Amino acid sequence: MEIYTDKNKIANAIKALKSSNNTVGMVPTMGALHQGHLQLVIKALSENDVAVVSIFVNPTQFDNKTDLEKYPRTLEGDVALLKTVSETQIIVYAPTVADIYGGNTTSEAFDFDGLEFEMEGKFRHGHFDGVGTVVKRFFDIVKPHKAYFGEKDFQQLQIIKKMVEKHQLPVVIVGCKIHRASSGLAMSSRNTRLEPKYKTAAPFIYKTLKTARTQFGTKSATKVIEWVTKAFAKHDLLELEYFLIADVETLKPVKRKSNKKKYRAFIAVYAGEIRLIDNIALN
Repeated sequence: MEIYTDKNKIANAIKALKSSNNTVGMVPTMGALHQGHLQLVIKALSENDVAVVSIFVNPTQFDNKTDLEKYPRTLEGDVALLKTVSETQIIVYAPTVADIYGGNTTSEAFDFDGLEFEMEGKFRHGHFDGVGTVVKRFFDIVKPHKAYFGEKDFQQLQIIKKMVEKHQLPVVIVGCKIHRASSGLAMSSRNTRLEPKYKTAAPFIYKTLKTARTQFGTKSATKVIEWVTKAFAKHDLLELEYFLIADVETLKPVKRKSNKKKYRAFIAVYAGEIRLIDNIALN
């Protein structure tokens, strides 16, 4: 398995692969890989000859310095996990901050047509400028044919699609279903930091989402939001940051349901110090 830390070297390697008509899929990650990431890689390999997996904890998308410092960095384990999928068809790009940003670790300013101001954008200032900056740079370096993102970060997925559209980048963005533990908890690198009592409690999030989906069939969005808010108010361990129901295209909260629109429920919850997000399609 080839591991690159230098953008020029990986760019040349990809160029050589493409000259032999190989197709390239990319899976951008921040490492601390789990089965959810592996599903993205498997999907990429099912549609391409080679998968490039970037492993880079991107400083510009963290609004919380402590969160950045505590984020797990497990390159050796990540590579071992990727080898269980393929030792020959996966290329790892694990750059340094200097390799990506030079001496200027700042974000570009993006206009995502307002998608960046909803949900996570209200709670994590500058987060999506950081995401857009690093993903755009990855695309410039690797120049993949397709790139794969999980629907757990659905807002991020929509924002990257918008960036590709507005900047006319020659890459197809593929959204992949949320991979869940047997308990229903959405797979996340943050799950490894959950204390045992919170790990036991956290599946309540998905259980609540499923009930909300059922209720949305017969009740108004307002009634469903009230029910979810009360359900978490009664919970001893989990603290609700937000729950909302939004139009999947604009991500704006629904005011009145329309049969012509697709809706999704989005949630952010604190389990102790660990912040967990999840979502579910409603129709």
